[in-house]
Amino acid sequence: MELEELRKLATSSPSKIVLFVMDGLGGLPIETGGLTELESARTPNLDALAAKSICGLHEPVGPGITPGSGPGHLSLFGYDPLKFEFGRGVLEALGVDFELKGTDVAARGNFATESGGLITDRRAGRISSEESAKICHLLQKNVRLPGVELFVIPVKEHRFALVFRGEGLSDKLTETDPEKEGRPAPKVLPLEPAAQGSADLANSFIDQAQKLLANRSNANMVLLRGFAKYPNIPTLPQLYGLRAAAIASYPMYRGLGKLVGMDALRTGETLKDELATLAENYDKFDYFYVHFKRTDSAGEDGDYDRKVRAIEEVDREIPELLRLEPDVIVVTGDHSTPSVLRGHSWHPVPVMLYSKYCRPDAVAEFSERGCAGGALGRFKATELMPLALANALKLSKFGA
Repeated sequence: MELEELRKLATSSPSKIVLFVMDGLGGLPIETGGLTELESARTPNLDALAAKSICGLHEPVGPGITPGSGPGHLSLFGYDPLKFEFGRGVLEALGVDFELKGTDVAARGNFATESGGLITDRRAGRISSEESAKICHLLQKNVRLPGVELFVIPVKEHRFALVFRGEGLSDKLTETDPEKEGRPAPKVLPLEPAAQGSADLANSFIDQAQKLLANRSNANMVLLRGFAKYPNIPTLPQLYGLRAAAIASYPMYRGLGKLVGMDALRTGETLKDELATLAENYDKFDYFYVHFKRTDSAGEDGDYDRKVRAIEEVDREIPELLRLEPDVIVVTGDHSTPSVLRGHSWHPVPVMLYSKYCRPDAVAEFSERGCAGGALGRFKATELMPLALANALKLSKFGA
C-alpha cells in the first residue's frame, strides 16, 4: 500500500513499537552445507522470542539486489527505496548534527590507504576517531576551492563527511570508492553536463588531500561516495503521527533516523548504553529504532567468529529489552553481510515480529533456515512498517 493510503489509516494508540536492527544480520556458511553466523551463534533468548513471534525473510530492495545501508533502512521504515533515493553524504552530515542548507552538496568520505596507485585498504585499518579528527582538521585548514565554502567533518573511525557550500552545485556525481582493494580510485565524473563544475571541485579536493597526506604510510588517500543534497521526504510524524526516536551509537544511523523525522537520542558506544537510553526515554516516545553495528563491521572484515560473538552479545541483552514489555518488537537486519563475502549481499534477511496479536508460527529458532519456514514467508521489507503499526493498533480499518 502507498504511503498516502497508509497515512489515511493512521490512528493513535498508547502501544510501544521497538524496531531492533542488527546491521548486516544475514550471513552464509563458510563451507557448503555449513552454518551461517546466526545459525552458529548461541541465541537462547532470541530463539525463545522467535517461538512466540511470526517469522520470515525480507527483501530490502528486491530479489538479487544488494542494498546499501540507506536503502536497507528506508525499507524497514516503510519507504520504497526505489522511489526515495538519496546519497549517503546527507546521512553522514545529519548524523553528526551538521545543519545542511538546501543548496549544499554532501558526500561520505573514507580515509583509505593507497600504494602504487592502487587502494590497498579502503578503511585505512579503521583508524581511531581521534586520528581521523586530526586529519580532518588538516584538510579543513589547508584545502582551498575557489568560490566554495568547504567543511571536512569527522564522523567515526575512518569515516568523515564532506560538504560543499556554494551556488549552482550539483550532486549528480559518480563515486570514487573502487569497492574492492587492489584497484585504483576513479575520478569523480559528472552524470550530466551541468555537474562538470562540481566534479572538478570534488577532484580538486581529492588531489589536494592526497598531496597533504602523501607522507603518511596509512590513511594517505580519500574516497568519496554518496554525493547528495537534502531530500524532500515525508516523515514518520507526518505520515503516522508517531513520536519516534532513533538510538544509534554510529552517526550515519542517527542521520537516517533524523531524515525520517525521528529524534536522534544521545547514547553511549555499547549496546548496554543503547538499551539504557531506551529505558530512560521509554515514556517519551511510541516508536523506537535501536541500531547495533558490530554484526555488519565483523562481516565486512571477513571475521566469521567475531560476527558470531556480536550476535551472541545481542542475545545476552535481549532480556533487558523484554523487561520494558514493548507491545510490538521487530528484530531483523537492514541487509545481509556474509563474512565469506566481506560485504553486503543480495540474500534475504531473517525477521521476527512479536506482539500479543500476532499468530505465532512453528519457528523455534531465529536463523536463516528457521525464518525461511515462517508464516511471513519471503516478502518486501517495506511491508514490515504496516505490520508493526497494525499489531500496535495504530491503523484503522480500510473501507466500509
